[in-house]
Amino acid sequence: MSRLGKKPISIPKDVEIKLEGALLTVKGPKGELKRQVHPKVQVNMDGDKISVSVADGSRESRSLHGLFAVLINNMVIGVTKGFERVLEISGVGYRATIEGRTAVFNLGYSRPINFELPDGVDASIDKSKVILTGIDKELLGMTASQIRDLRSPEPYKGKGIKYAGEMIRRKAGKTGAVK
Repeated sequence: MSRLGKKPISIPKDVEIKLEGALLTVKGPKGELKRQVHPKVQVNMDGDKISVSVADGSRESRSLHGLFAVLINNMVIGVTKGFERVLEISGVGYRATIEGRTAVFNLGYSRPINFELPDGVDASIDKSKVILTGIDKELLGMTASQIRDLRSPEPYKGKGIKYAGEMIRRKAGKTGAVK
C-alpha cells in the first residue's frame, strides 16, 4: 500500500467533485478537470474528504493506488490555486515573444519557431523567462518539456532553454595543444 494513497485528500469549500461511473470531475474557481479512474482503483467520497483504495490486492492495483491519489490531489490543487512552470532562455540573441496563442522563439536557427500553446496553458514573457500557467499539471509539464526541447541547454556554454533552478552539468572545452 502506498503511503500517499492512504492519506485522505481534503476538499476545499469552493471545489465540487462528482464521480459518475469511472469519470471523476473536479470543478473549482479556476476551471474544471476530468479524469478516467482506473477500474483497479476505488475512489470514495465522504463529506469533505476523498480516499483512494485498492480494488483487489494485485500488484497493478497497488501500484496505481498512490498514483491516482496524487493525480486527484493535483486536480484539486489545480482548480483552486493553479500551477506555474518557469523556463529560462540563455544565449546571445535568443529571445521569445507572445503573439496571441502562439509563442515565437528565436533560438539561433535560420528561422523563428512558432509554438502553438495548447488550450488550458497560458504563457507570459519576462525578459529571458517564459512563465507558463495552467490548472492541469500534466499538460503544463508536457508543454514545458516541448518548449525546452526546441533548444535544450548545451553543456559547454549553457546556451538554450532550461527549467528555472535546473543545474546544467558543464564540460570543459578544448584546450590548446600542449608541447
